[in-house]
Amino acid sequence: MIIEREQDVTAAALAAMQRAADPRLREIMVSLVRHLHGFVRDTRLTEAEFREATAILAEMGRLTNDTHNEFVLMAGSLGVSSLVCLLNNGDNGNTETDQSLLGPFWRLNSPRVDNGGSIVRSDTPGAPLFVNGRVVDRDGRAIAGAEVDVWHASPVGLYENQDAGQADMNLRGKFTTDADGRFAFRSVMFVGYPIPTDGVVGRLLKAQGRHPYRPAHLHALIFKPGFKVLISQVYDPADPNIESDTQFGVTRALIGKFVRHDGPHPAAQDVAAPWYSLDHTWRLEAGEAVLPRPPIK
Repeated sequence: MIIEREQDVTAAALAAMQRAADPRLREIMVSLVRHLHGFVRDTRLTEAEFREATAILAEMGRLTNDTHNEFVLMAGSLGVSSLVCLLNNGDNGNTETDQSLLGPFWRLNSPRVDNGGSIVRSDTPGAPLFVNGRVVDRDGRAIAGAEVDVWHASPVGLYENQDAGQADMNLRGKFTTDADGRFAFRSVMFVGYPIPTDGVVGRLLKAQGRHPYRPAHLHALIFKPGFKVLISQVYDPADPNIESDTQFGVTRALIGKFVRHDGPHPAAQDVAAPWYSLDHTWRLEAGEAVLPRPPIK
């Protein structure tokens, strides 16, 4: 098509997208062009703004490496990660779900730990945390033999891949549920933390007057053939940013019950008060067990 006016550009692009053989690719690309062209018209995007936008995307690519993913960080900061999660779970967004956004810090090969073991691998000062978890199906039946991958930030708000002072895989571990669907581990109580702000996402948050903080949370990724992989987070309701997560990830179903204890631990003699406990149940939905692509190595 020879372009006679600006409307012809959209028509020509849509016609080109329609030629895709794969029906899902065709659906996605047609919608993308329609909405993207509509966005350009709605905002009256200038040439200078367009060049700046392409430069920003190029910068995000340069910032993404084995230990940091700027695109995942941006998707969360725009609410896209949470929206995709909620639209694809809980009866297509109609009911509560234990699913949550993956985030930019999951690593594929967390070390295996025996039930009840510790995931602390280097000197990590902080109040002890004891987690007792259970994995069930939607009807509450125990799921035995599920792999539960857990990870969380340190008491200073850093994951080990961000902090040279922590041992590799510190505060990460992989467990297997027993016949009753249970697993347990020991760690240290974590805190909320700011997402990385030294790149494009940080500049965006500053320009919008937004804080960069995520409320304190525990990650879990649960794998069992016959069930959809559960990607979940458990949030501490006492965190001051529980109502204003910069990644829009907090839902009512994901708020846990972290209990502070000021007396001695009933079994661990080396534990000094205060210490914390979390009892939590994760629910899996039937489906295909497909692991996500890790955002970092």
